[in-house]
Amino acid sequence: MRQLLYESGPMLWVIMVCGLVGFIAFVERGFHLHRAKIKSDDFVGGILNILRRNNIEEALAICEETPGPVARVVQTSILHRDSGHEFLEASVNDAGLSEISRLEIRLGAIATVAQIAPLLGLLGTVLALRTLVGGFAGSQWHWEASLMSEGLNQALATTAAGLAVGIPCYAFYNLLAGKIEALVIDMERASSQLVAFFSSAAKNGKNRTTKDATADKRR
Repeated sequence: MRQLLYESGPMLWVIMVCGLVGFIAFVERGFHLHRAKIKSDDFVGGILNILRRNNIEEALAICEETPGPVARVVQTSILHRDSGHEFLEASVNDAGLSEISRLEIRLGAIATVAQIAPLLGLLGTVLALRTLVGGFAGSQWHWEASLMSEGLNQALATTAAGLAVGIPCYAFYNLLAGKIEALVIDMERASSQLVAFFSSAAKNGKNRTTKDATADKRR
C-alpha cells in the first residue's frame, strides 16, 4: 500500500488532501447543524406565550440563550415588533437570508471536492497510462506481464481514489443540504408566526385606540 501511494504520482496525494478537506468540512458542518436544530414549534409556542404576557425581556433572553437560526430570526422579529408590518417582514426576511448564508458556509467546499475528485482521479490515470505507454513503446515490446499489470494497477489507483473520495462527499453534501432545508422551513414557519402575531397585536392596538377616541367624543 505504501509503495502504491509512493508510485501512483502526486495526483493521488492531491486527491487524498481533497478528501481530508471534505471530511473535515462535513464533520464541522454536521456538528454545527446538529446543534442548530431545535424543536422549533415548542420554542415558538413558548415565546408566543411569554409575549402574550407582555414580557419582552424574558423572550429576548430566551432567544439569546437558544442556539440556532430559528432563535435569531425570532429575536429579530421581537426587536422590530414596533416598526410596522412591512419593515418587520423585511427585517425578518433579511435575518433569514443571513442565517441561510451562515448555514451554507463550507458546503461549497464539499460540493467542489465531490465534483473534482473523480476528475482528478481520471487525470491521474491518463497521466500514468501515458507514462506507461511511453515506457512500453521505448522498450520495443519486451515487457513482462507482471510489470504491465503493476503499471496498470498504479494507473487505475487514482481513478479508484477519486471515486472513493467523490462518492462519499456527494452523499455528505446531500445530507447536509437536507438538514439545511429543514432548518430553512423551520425559520420560515417561525417568522410567519411572529409576523402574524405582531401584526395582529398592532391591529388590535389601533382598534382599541379608535374605540377609546370614539368613546371620548361621545362623552
